[in-house]
Amino acid sequence: MAKQELKRDLKDRHVQLIAIGGTIGTGLFLGSGRAIQLAGPSIIFAYLIVGIACFFVMRALGELLLSNAGYQSFTDFAEEYIGPWAGYVTGWTYWFCWIMTAMADIIAVGVYVQYWFDIPQWIPALVCLILLLGLNLLTVKLFGELEFWFAIIKVITILALIVIGIILLFIGFQTNSGTVTVKNLWGHGGLFPNGISGFFLSFQMVVFAFVGVELVGVSAAETSNPRKNIPSAINKIPLRILFFYVGALFILLCINPWTELNAANSPFVKTFSLVGIPIAAGIINFVVLTSAASACNSGLFSTSRILFNLSGHNQGPAKFAKLNKNHVPSNALFISTLVLSAGALLSKLIPEQAFGIVTTISAICFIWVWSIILICHLRYRKSRPDLHEKSIFKAPFTPFINYVVLALFALILIIMLFAEATRVALLLTPVWFILLFILYTFKKKKGGSLTTQNIHSS
Repeated sequence: MAKQELKRDLKDRHVQLIAIGGTIGTGLFLGSGRAIQLAGPSIIFAYLIVGIACFFVMRALGELLLSNAGYQSFTDFAEEYIGPWAGYVTGWTYWFCWIMTAMADIIAVGVYVQYWFDIPQWIPALVCLILLLGLNLLTVKLFGELEFWFAIIKVITILALIVIGIILLFIGFQTNSGTVTVKNLWGHGGLFPNGISGFFLSFQMVVFAFVGVELVGVSAAETSNPRKNIPSAINKIPLRILFFYVGALFILLCINPWTELNAANSPFVKTFSLVGIPIAAGIINFVVLTSAASACNSGLFSTSRILFNLSGHNQGPAKFAKLNKNHVPSNALFISTLVLSAGALLSKLIPEQAFGIVTTISAICFIWVWSIILICHLRYRKSRPDLHEKSIFKAPFTPFINYVVLALFALILIIMLFAEATRVALLLTPVWFILLFILYTFKKKKGGSLTTQNIHSS
């Protein structure tokens, strides 16, 4: 039977907005409050540092994907340049961390809807999940359209914040917290009010804020013109980081002294309330609701595609490699939705601290995926200098920058080990990798084929 292929139905505007959606999520809208409490105004530098690191990861990813038209995801080149075990472990790890991220987001949808309607949170969570499943089953173009409009809402919100903030700075607006001024950045204990330790402790939530930036790579197999669309989306990441993260946080901290922001609430709600918008809480609640739905939508898309890719390489059940009449991996979508719904039910029963554990484990797993991309790029440059030489999208400052970013990721993991809030999650995460290596070894002994299916033929 001929191998089924995903349909290349994502246009340039879809890829551009998927890239934007991947760099704006609940980590910014909700997690930034906690990160600010840890680092104070120096959080701006933390977002800048991790954002730059992610850009270099994405440049390495872009060069690798475009070096071979047969690559459908980073698991393909992980398998080729490191080994079958790397493709297996990285693929299933990517599925796992998106499942965990989406679990948190689908529960968040239920919580946000309770702001308007007094109903059990599992009802809107389940309705949202079924709705997203139905839309994702139709065509990949619908996924692109959903992410397009979800991202538009995020962009408009942040743009409104920045424009309003600039006006307030210009007129020296008075709030209950004092005057809106740039001096608020250093006037309450300096840029590093909690010292260098507080600055480093914020990196876990900052890393979580950037999860999903690699979605451009996952969508490569369904992009109509990857040689044009992928470089275009990746090259705009630095401007998006400066605008959406650094710009938004700069304005937030000029309007609100960092000491006035609550780690449990969104700093965006606080800011819009201060400027006198009467329905500010409702507006931002709608934004974070769509942001959570967007993250869950991205989770369904990425987990189904990674299952499809794994199964196509005999690293997962063969039934996940089947496409429906719309060229969508429906079986993979169903199983991801099933796992998510079970996770939503379990999440309802566990304490609130579980969200912190889930986000930490997710961040650790994403660090693994990003590190594998950088290591693959190093091996690609060494083993295939011919491909690197003729590349239309060479990653800059390599191989030096690869080692610098890998060292940064190692430092973040060490920080997580010493931080009480993240230590438990860090110590739990190796259980997942041990389980994967056991399953890989068992499958290999049974004679399962774990080799690349001629992806290097082009």
